[in-house]
Amino acid sequence: MAAAVLMYLTGGLGVTLCYHRSLTHRGLRLRKPLEYALAILGALALQGDPIRWVATHRKHHVHADAAGDPHGRNVGFRWAHVHWLYKRNDALPSEEELRKFAPDLEAQPFYRVLRYIHAPLQLLLAGLLFALGGWPWVIWGIFVRLVVSYHATWLVNSAAHSAGYRTYGTRDLSTNCWWVALISWGEGWHNNHHAFPYSARHGLRWFEIDPTWWGVKILALLRLADRVKVPPALNL
Repeated sequence: MAAAVLMYLTGGLGVTLCYHRSLTHRGLRLRKPLEYALAILGALALQGDPIRWVATHRKHHVHADAAGDPHGRNVGFRWAHVHWLYKRNDALPSEEELRKFAPDLEAQPFYRVLRYIHAPLQLLLAGLLFALGGWPWVIWGIFVRLVVSYHATWLVNSAAHSAGYRTYGTRDLSTNCWWVALISWGEGWHNNHHAFPYSARHGLRWFEIDPTWWGVKILALLRLADRVKVPPALNL
């Protein structure tokens, strides 16, 4: 139970809604206290601090599946899935490129501080889980959660650039992959996303289930989010 709850909080809300759809692509604007709270949850997913995550993903879109893409599928499935993280990768953003691709976050003291404390926050979470439920909670809430969350995210880079259908003729290899969407809070509708990167909604057809979009609509209803962007034909 601890793993499932934390998987949604850190992966679904922290990374997918905050890091990706809000901070990277500005598909919606969150109220600042909520944005910062969700950014902390995203940091607990241990996929990097917001500045590095956002800069890497923005660079991916600029060079999608071509030279310069940090995790381009053109290099191979395994590279796009995980090899790009630990093998030599000259396309990873340099310190200068972090400022170039994420100047909006670099300008905010909160994100500059979070860049240095995002890893130690994981230790605080582990301590809290141990206090609540001992080692079983730590194992499930930290180690099992991270492994499952990592592969769910990496499959967007690999499988959703390999398997599925293409609704839009983008200049990359992105696909709409239903089973990736099911395990990644709607991120698997990746061809839609590459066609409309600014859109807060990734599942554009009635059968393309997108739980994160449902969350965006709830936040907008509660006036916790605004400036929600979708493709013009869906802007009803």
